[in-house]
Amino acid sequence: MTAGAAFPGPDRLTDGDAGVRAFWRGLGLPGLADVHVHFLPPRLLRRVWAYFDAAGPLVGTEWPIRYRWGDAERVAYLGRLGVRAFSALAYPHRPGMAAALNRWTLDLAHRTPGCLPSATFFPEPEAAGYVAEALAAGARVFKVHVQVGGFPPTDPTLDAVWGLLADAGVPAVVHAGHAPVGTAHTGPEPFAALLARHPALRAVVAHLGAPDYRAFLDLAEAYDGVRLDTTMAFTPFFDRFVPFPADQRPRLRDLGLAGKVLLGSDFPNIPYPYADQLTGLARLDLGDDWLRAVCWHNAAGLFNLG
Repeated sequence: MTAGAAFPGPDRLTDGDAGVRAFWRGLGLPGLADVHVHFLPPRLLRRVWAYFDAAGPLVGTEWPIRYRWGDAERVAYLGRLGVRAFSALAYPHRPGMAAALNRWTLDLAHRTPGCLPSATFFPEPEAAGYVAEALAAGARVFKVHVQVGGFPPTDPTLDAVWGLLADAGVPAVVHAGHAPVGTAHTGPEPFAALLARHPALRAVVAHLGAPDYRAFLDLAEAYDGVRLDTTMAFTPFFDRFVPFPADQRPRLRDLGLAGKVLLGSDFPNIPYPYADQLTGLARLDLGDDWLRAVCWHNAAGLFNLG
C-alpha cells in the first residue's frame, strides 16, 4: 500500500495545511463546511485506496492518497483544520451493499460531532425501503456515484427513491460528470433527464460537473434545487486535466452568491494538501463575500447548521 502523509500528532497539521485555519479566520467564518468528505467501512476503504494506487480504469492517472489514516485520526484532523461540518459519503459499486453502508455511516454520524448523517443507494428493488429507513433515522445527505455504480440516474427502480428525496427536501451529492473518466451514464444529458422527471429534487453536482462545466452551470441556473460543489476544481492537480473555463467565472460568482456553490474537497482521497482546494478558490479572485458563501454560508443554509 502506498504511504500517505504521516499523521502529524496532537494539535498539528501536515506540511501544506498550516494556513487553513488562518484562511477561514481571515474571512470571519466560524470554520468550514465541507459537503464532499468520504468515510467508508475500513475494509472497503482499503479496497478503494488500492484501486487508486493501481490507477484503475475509473481513475486513469497516478493518484497517491495523501490522508491514509484511520477514521478517528481523520475526524480529529478535520477538527484541526476547522471543518465544523462534513459529510460521510459512502457509495456502493454493486447491488446488496447500500443498506449496510447506511447503517455504518449513520452510526458514524451519531457518535461524531460535526458529521452530517449520510446515506446512499443503488438501483435495486429494495432501494426505496432502505432509503425511507435512512430518512427516518435522520439522514440529511445522500451520495450517488453514477460513474462507479455504472447505472443511469433515470433507472426506473430509482424513481420512487428520487421522489422520496424530493419530498423530504434532502439533497443528494451526485457524481454526474465525466471526470476523471467518463462512462455511458455520466455527463449532463442523463442528469438533465433525471431533473426533467424530478424537477423539485435537491442535488449537489460533484466536481462542478467537470469537464462539462457550462452545461452543469446551465442546470444550476435552471433548477432551484440544483447546486454544485467545488471538489478538486481549481487545484493544480485537477487543472492539468479539466481546467475551469475563465469565461465562466462570472456565472460561478453569481451562483455562489445565490447559495448554489458549496465547498467540497474529496478528503481523504486526494493526492495533495487539503489547503490546495482553498488556495484554488481564493485564486479565482471572486471576492471575500463569495468565499464566505462557498466555504460556510451556503452549506449552513442548506443543512440548517446555525
